[in-house]
Amino acid sequence: MWLNTSCDLEFNIPVATPFVLMLRPRSGSQQWIAKEEYVLTPSVSAVEFTDSFGNLCQRLVAPPGYFSIHTSVTIETADYSDTSPGAPFVEVQNLPDDTLPFLHPSRYCDSDRFTEMASSLVVGHTPGYDQCEAIVNYIRNAIEYTPGQGQQIINASEVNQQGFGVCRDMAHLGIACCRALSIPARMVVGYLEGLEPMDLHAWFEAYVGNRWYTFDSTQTSYEGGRVAIAFGRDAADVAIYTQFGSPVELQNMIVQVDQISAPNGQAR
Repeated sequence: MWLNTSCDLEFNIPVATPFVLMLRPRSGSQQWIAKEEYVLTPSVSAVEFTDSFGNLCQRLVAPPGYFSIHTSVTIETADYSDTSPGAPFVEVQNLPDDTLPFLHPSRYCDSDRFTEMASSLVVGHTPGYDQCEAIVNYIRNAIEYTPGQGQQIINASEVNQQGFGVCRDMAHLGIACCRALSIPARMVVGYLEGLEPMDLHAWFEAYVGNRWYTFDSTQTSYEGGRVAIAFGRDAADVAIYTQFGSPVELQNMIVQVDQISAPNGQAR
């Protein structure tokens, strides 16, 4: 399907403030960008770089006063995420090098504390995709999804104890359980067509069957176009903006995702 996605951020900046932004998706095997807009108001110079996970990042210094960021993308993506029940577990010695960072505990995915729990959740399930799906089903049933109520980032152990969380929290718990079983798992931040309430969304991917698959315990199906903006070990790696120095006030944030017809000349 074809989507128009946009994100608008408005800040009140007390003093000149350095930012690192992560708001530009990139084309890949699951998504193709046909058109993109990126507007800074007032206009300031920005430098783009690619981080260690392949994400497109922008560095800039926001001036004092009102500062806004507008990004929009016209993009083609799949109507639904691929699933593959029975896809096998990949033994650690056979994993690609670039998946190895997603096996270790990280700041918000304390997988070393989930070995016993994760093992108990997957009893009777075929190693690989089916284990990941068992973990997702546990989170869907045990953790209440409470969008809009998770300002403070907490780790997977705290999410499991708390019993409720936002999409980011539920992704952290899924990642921690997968890693506890030696399944590489990474966090994804992006857009999901049809999400209610509309906002930027977080889910996770697990590496089984020699590729990455999408898992999302906040949704009952994998229908709807997804646009990945950033990948990382956990939320610390995929913040859409990071400011340094004095606190800034985020006055407004608007996210939109609309399904559209294929642009002229872009039909496949």
